[in-house]
Amino acid sequence: MEVISLALREGRLLLTADKDFGELVFRRGQTVPGLILLRIDPGRGVLMRTRLLEAVDQFGQGLFGRYVVIDEVRFRSRPL
Repeated sequence: MEVISLALREGRLLLTADKDFGELVFRRGQTVPGLILLRIDPGRGVLMRTRLLEAVDQFGQGLFGRYVVIDEVRFRSRPL
């Protein structure tokens, strides 16, 4: 997938609301520097931005090398 290749080539985190990226990374062995899955209704943009900034504050550079799921009340994280 082109976006995964670009993230890897540029050393960037992949931020998505699409659960299929988790499958590509874990089941199909695609490599990414880090994967953040937003599980917040897109209509709640302010909350989405707030939670994303909280995750950056909490994890910082630790987002790299991890799969982080962000929802309205918690973060789930595991190594890639």
